[in-house]
Amino acid sequence: MPLLILPLLLLAPQTYDPEIEAVMNRKRREKAAAAAAPSAPAPAQTEMGRIPVPEKYAAKFQQCLDQAIEAPDRGIAFAEQWRITGGSFYARNCMGFSYARAERWAPAIVAFEQAADEAERSGEVAQGARLWAQAGNAALAGGDPAKARDHFDAALARGLPDGVEKGEVHLDRARALVALNDMAGARASLDTALTQVPQDPLAWLLSATLARRSGEIKLAQAHIARAVQLSPDDASVALEEGNIAILSDHEDVARSAWQRAVKLAPTAPAGKAAADNLSRLPAAGAAK
Repeated sequence: MPLLILPLLLLAPQTYDPEIEAVMNRKRREKAAAAAAPSAPAPAQTEMGRIPVPEKYAAKFQQCLDQAIEAPDRGIAFAEQWRITGGSFYARNCMGFSYARAERWAPAIVAFEQAADEAERSGEVAQGARLWAQAGNAALAGGDPAKARDHFDAALARGLPDGVEKGEVHLDRARALVALNDMAGARASLDTALTQVPQDPLAWLLSATLARRSGEIKLAQAHIARAVQLSPDDASVALEEGNIAILSDHEDVARSAWQRAVKLAPTAPAGKAAADNLSRLPAAGAAK
C-alpha cells in the first residue's frame, strides 16, 4: 500500500459512527417488533427498555404504546389521562416512551425520571432500575452523556439482574463514557457487558471499535472477529472489520470487508462509508 493511503483513510472526515448505526439498527428492530406485537403481550415491552407489566396494567399500557406508535401526541395525552386515573408509574413510563417517539428528549428524560422515582416509592426497586436505564438512553439520545452516565449508574446501583438487562445497560454506559472521553471507564463497562451478553454482536463491535481507537489492535482484531462470527451479514460489523484490517496493514482483508459492507447495505451509512474507504484504496492488483 502506498504510504500516503493510510493517513488519507484515517484523516478523511467521516460523520458515520459504527456504534451509533449498530445501536440504531437494534432500536429499529425493537420498534418493528413493538409495532407488530399483539394487543396485550405478557410482559409488555417498550422501545427503550423491557418493563414487565402486571396484568392489572398490561392492557392499558399496551393501548398507550399503540397510541404512541401511531401518533406520539396521542400517546402523551393517553398517558397523562391514565396517570390521573391511577396508571401508576406505568403511565409515566408510557409518557416517556411517547416523548421519545417524538424525539422530544428533554421531557422524555423527565418522564422516565419521575417514573423511576414513583416505582421506587412503591417498593418496585427493580422496575425503578429499568426506568433509570430508560432515562439514561433518552439522555444519551438527547446529547447529554453526563446525565446518561449518571442514570445508567443509578440503574446499576439498584441491582439489575445478571444477563441481558445488565449487559445492555453497560453497553449504553460505555457509549456515554466514550462521549465523555473516559476510555478507561468505557473499557471497564464493555468488559462487563461481554461477560453478561457474550452472544450480542453489538457488544463485540463496540469493544473492537474502542480497542481500535485506543490503539489496541490485537484486541480489536480478536473482538471484531467474534462480531463477524455472530453477525456476518451486518454492514456495520463489516465496515469496522475493514477499519481494523487497514490499521494492521492487511489491505486485502480491508478491501474484502468493505466490499461486503457495500454489498450488504449500499445506501446505508455503513455501506456508504465503506464505499468511500474503497475509493481511497489503490486499484486491486496495483503495485504496492
